[in-house]
Order: sequence, then structure tokens, then C-alpha cells
Amino acid sequence: MSVIETTGLTKRFRRTAAVDGIDFSVEQGQVYGFLGPNGSGKTTTIGMLLGIIGPTAGSMRLFGGGTARELHQARQRIGATLEQPNFYPYMSGLDNLRIAARVKNKGQKEIDEALETVGLAARRKDLFQTYSLGMKQRLALAATMLGDPELVILDEPANGLDPEGMREIRDIITGFAQRGKTVFLSSHLLWEVERTCTHAAVIAKGRILAQGSVKALTAGAARVELASPDLGKLKEAVGAYPGVVSVIVDGPLVVAEIKNDDSAALNQFLADRGIFVSHLAVKRQSLEDAFLELTGAEPHGMGAIA
Repeated sequence: MSVIETTGLTKRFRRTAAVDGIDFSVEQGQVYGFLGPNGSGKTTTIGMLLGIIGPTAGSMRLFGGGTARELHQARQRIGATLEQPNFYPYMSGLDNLRIAARVKNKGQKEIDEALETVGLAARRKDLFQTYSLGMKQRLALAATMLGDPELVILDEPANGLDPEGMREIRDIITGFAQRGKTVFLSSHLLWEVERTCTHAAVIAKGRILAQGSVKALTAGAARVELASPDLGKLKEAVGAYPGVVSVIVDGPLVVAEIKNDDSAALNQFLADRGIFVSHLAVKRQSLEDAFLELTGAEPHGMGAIA
């Protein structure tokens, strides 16, 4: 079942299209990454999904419903965390959650369970202003959990965190998925999306450039590095391998791009021709490679942390 489905969804601010006719679908149980650089339209899309921003054109369906009434009812089944959590700095984490729980008509039991899940039970009485950035993000996730939502929408949940904080957020998101929740998260962190998500869409300048499973998005040609005493002969033989896209000599190595990463088959192909390699390494395509291929963007511009 499609939990989120958009058709031609568009948002213009005067003459600028922040979101430009996007179509995508998120199925139940997926962890779906909305991947793009800052200013690509990610947060605007989330605003439209949550009803904070009205679309200029196009349509959306949440849990199968697309009328104004159905969308309103569907949003009661959504928990969301925006990039800048809105909590009172001079109140404890516990008291901040009590306010959120009151809005959602939840009690102390749900608050305790949420704090335990995000690892803040021991720090519940500490003031929010004393929390680290990672703790603040975890408290925001605890607030999101209070209503036991079926769909969790997260806007840049790991932004600004150190590696340990990223791991903690990743574990919480994985826990959501294990409990059967559907997760939609926006991010500009390529490596985090690749490690966290089952599916993703790549968006730039308001348009979706590619979408699908993370496995499919990273299933492009593999880069293979080889070495042997006679590089000229090795290059010629690799060039004859079925499925080779390109082959060059790069210093002491022959570097080939092939349509699959079956290194055993390539090694056997060379051995059958009397060529035995002293080095063979496969460099599989990452989500960063796929993004750069689609957009030509610089990796540091996407916050790559690999």
C-alpha cells in the first residue's frame, strides 16, 4: 500500500519553483530517503505533506486519501520532526515531553516508553538547554513517537551531529522500521541515507532526478583495479571482457569499468588467456557516485562523510 503518493506536486514562490512537478511513491514499511543538497526542495515538500505549506499545483495522497478531509485525517497518523526542534530551553526533557503528550492526549506511560527508547531516561530531569545536539534530536524523536504514528517524517535528523550522534539516530530510525513504521526522511548526507534507507529519491533544484531502492540506485557499473607484470597485455585482455565499459592504465594499475562486479568471472576470463593478476580489487558504486553521475555536483557540497 502506498503511504505517500504525489503527482505533479509543485510549489512556487513568486517566479521560483521550489518544488517542480514531482512524482514519487512511498510504500508501507519502507525507510525512504529524500536526498538532495540544501535548497533542493526537501523541506518544502515535507511542509506540503504535513499541510503547513499549500501546493501551487499537483496532488498528493496519504494512506490512499487525497481529499482535504482525507488528508486531514491521514495527518493524525503521522509523527514529524523538523530540522530545528521547538522545545523550551529552561524546562527539563521530561516536562517538554509532557507538553507534547498533552497535545497528543498521551500519558506518563507513553512518555516513559519514549524516553527509554531514545536513551534519555537517565537524563529526563535535566534542562533541555544542557542537552547536546544529539540529545536534542533524540528528544525530538521521542516527541514524535508519542502518538504511535504509522508514518514518521524526519527533516535532516542527523544534521550537525558527530559520528556517535549519527549512529544513535540511525539506530532509532532502524528501530522505527523494525516496529513496522514507514519512515520518510530528508537528508543531504549521502552516506547516512545509504546506510539507513531502503529506498531513496534524488532531488535537485526542485526536481526528482532518480528514485528507487538504494540497491538499484547504486547498481551501476563497477570499477575494477588490476595489476600484472605486463600492463599492456592486461589492458588488451580486459578490454575484450564482455560487459566492459572502459579500460585505462593508471600508474601501476589497469582500471576498468564493467557492467557487473563479478570479479571471479573476470579473473577466470583473464586466466583462460594466460594472464594471472597480482592484484584485483572491485570498487562498487556508492550512493555518492550515483548522485554525482546524476547531477555533476561536488561531493563536499552534499555533506559526504564517507
